[in-house]
Amino acid sequence: MSQQNTEITLEIGDQEFTFNLTPADVTKYFNALTQTNKVAPGNNLLMTTVLQEQKAVLKPLLANPVMVMQLAGALLEE
Repeated sequence: MSQQNTEITLEIGDQEFTFNLTPADVTKYFNALTQTNKVAPGNNLLMTTVLQEQKAVLKPLLANPVMVMQLAGALLEE
């Protein structure tokens, strides 16, 4: 499996966040999903792939589990 990074930018409100995804990131996310654990893997995916300098701004947005799931879904759709 190629470890090619895919850079994806998502706009949230008036801010843009850039994420760098590899196939390994996506695999780790899917492997962590369970019947009772969906938000934490999404949060981890977002926080580990967003640009370092954007983490502090993104983190408060992830306090809402619905936002986590929407962003993780949008990121994976791209």
